[in-house]
Amino acid sequence: MPGSIQSIERAAAVLRLLARGSARIALADIATGLGLAKATAHGLLRTLQGVGFVEQDPTTGKYQLAEAMRGLGPGYLDANELRSRASNWADALAASSGEAVRLGVPDEDATVLVVHHVFRPDDTQQSLEVGAHQPMHATALGKVLLAFDADLASAVLAGTPEAYTRRTLTTAQALAPELAGVRRSGWAAEAEEFVPGEAGLAAPVRSFGGLVVGAISVAGAVDRICDTRRRPRDRLVRTLREAALAVSRDLETDR
Repeated sequence: MPGSIQSIERAAAVLRLLARGSARIALADIATGLGLAKATAHGLLRTLQGVGFVEQDPTTGKYQLAEAMRGLGPGYLDANELRSRASNWADALAASSGEAVRLGVPDEDATVLVVHHVFRPDDTQQSLEVGAHQPMHATALGKVLLAFDADLASAVLAGTPEAYTRRTLTTAQALAPELAGVRRSGWAAEAEEFVPGEAGLAAPVRSFGGLVVGAISVAGAVDRICDTRRRPRDRLVRTLREAALAVSRDLETDR
């Protein structure tokens, strides 16, 4: 069977990204959201505009779906499909990291919906969190989802994020540079921003065309996730990113 055509996959990813929200999106945010060079994203947008799938605001230069494409569904995978594709890698990540693993996607109320949860592989008492909601701004899962979805980030930052602990970032001034750092590094971290004594790391899960469709995380006691200077342990970051890339490869190729 012939392989997929990358340019078509990328164009489809652009359309799905624009379909996620009603706000127009800047070129830079589209490129960042899909992990593309600006020139590549611009070329795709010009082509989609030329065939009438995308419109550009003449004043702001931002892009949105053309009227004929407004019925396109949101660009996230069905939660059951994402869970089934990621479950084996999530199990392996829990075993190799020794920590709990969660897979999350955005929910309609701008929170993180946990769609898969693997317990920490020890004998401690734990509760299954599938179906639970976590705040976007105070969790590693949420920070990843915000970093790669400009429309979602704008909605959250325009509100009044709740302070769960004294370390929670609750202002746009604090969160914006944090999200920029996530985009640069390709992973997010939080230490006692949601639950005292706990920390987490997360990385994006991408589907075809580079579209971020979810995030995968490891979480546990802050002294296991971070070193004495509260920096994430390099070994856990590497292990997490390898798992996220493995899930992404499966989503990109197994179609």
